[in-house]
Amino acid sequence: MECPPKVALITGGSRGIGAAIVQKLAANQFNVVINYKNNRHAAGKLARAVSSHFMVEALPVQADVSIYHQVADMICQVQEKFGRIDILVNNAGITRDALLIRMTEEDWDRVINTNLKGVFNCSKAVLKTMQKQRRGRIINLSSVVGLRGQIGQANYAAAKAGVIAFSKSLALELARWNIKVNVVIPGFTETDMTLQLPIKAREKILEQIPLGRPGSPEDVAGMVNYLASDAADYISGQVFNVDCRVV
Repeated sequence: MECPPKVALITGGSRGIGAAIVQKLAANQFNVVINYKNNRHAAGKLARAVSSHFMVEALPVQADVSIYHQVADMICQVQEKFGRIDILVNNAGITRDALLIRMTEEDWDRVINTNLKGVFNCSKAVLKTMQKQRRGRIINLSSVVGLRGQIGQANYAAAKAGVIAFSKSLALELARWNIKVNVVIPGFTETDMTLQLPIKAREKILEQIPLGRPGSPEDVAGMVNYLASDAADYISGQVFNVDCRVV
């Protein structure tokens, strides 16, 4: 009997790295769920494009990952549509940069709630489904800032470091159900966020990169695709840097 296509849910999947992951997984015949918070048009356009080009099913679903009941509703929609969830990619993230002395409590809370609590919310919401299947992959996007810190990003660094520790703990908890949990850390990657950096700051970062160029969303998507594949069946609790800098 032919197995049904696997289903991958990508949070923050309507643009940037998330959209590249959607396209990469769809190209490898995953049915994809494109989570978005606000940009319904972009999510719908991407869903139509990958459905047409790769002949897979693509479902755009609105949910703010920082709000658990919205995440739970999203998972119910996915279950009703596909009856399964094989891959969860926790990609959604925001920045609210400021030196700590100027950082507001709202800046702190919004970044922690989206970038860290959102990973908790989505991971918890898919667990019953994956445990029942006795199989699943959770792939969490962190950041080099979570390893090294960054001036003006104490909130973002704390959230992304928390994602790494959370993932390692979850990998230990879920191994008995054959659920693998891994982390992908993009290096300096060309996204809407990094394009907002001042020119001098970008030039300083590029000077430290041996290849002389930023990474692309497709570079990150390639690693996520590998971790979602059968080739990564013996990998869990690991952290993968998509970077060419030696640190």
